[in-house]
Amino acid sequence: MAPNVRKPFFDKKPVIAVIGGGRCTPEDAVLAEVVGRELARRGVILICGGLGGVMEAVCRGAAIESGMTIGLLPGMDPSTANPYVQIPIATGIGEARNIAVANSAEAVIAIGGEFGTLTEIAYALKSGVPVIGLNTWALSKSGEESTSIIVAEDAVDAVEKALSMARKLFRWPSE
Repeated sequence: MAPNVRKPFFDKKPVIAVIGGGRCTPEDAVLAEVVGRELARRGVILICGGLGGVMEAVCRGAAIESGMTIGLLPGMDPSTANPYVQIPIATGIGEARNIAVANSAEAVIAIGGEFGTLTEIAYALKSGVPVIGLNTWALSKSGEESTSIIVAEDAVDAVEKALSMARKLFRWPSE
């Protein structure tokens, strides 16, 4: 390493993933948009699967508040991203991109969703990434309900819980 070369100084911004179905109910779309707005207001970088449904609604909310949005796309074509994704990443790996979505964040907010969302929840939990749930899957094991998914009352509560868990686990400063 050269003697006068220093690591650039910058404040690392928190990264929160929002996961959910490519098609969603109007209720879930409203929740997602509010989550996106709240994340952007707090300076959080949003990462998602980059397509429609919950992903589009959350990116739209973030875009309204001038937030940063990243979409990890399943295919090879970045133009398949929803119109609110600022940074489309064409992975070409299909639904295997769910692993990258779940593991790229310091917390995950799950809104509604189908089996793809369930896989992202599982990948996040297996990796120790906290999952906050809004109208999403409930888990049980051996007939006993699991508390692995932290249930949120509403969109603002989901964002607050996600940031609180991320702060505890990743030790970044409070607001």
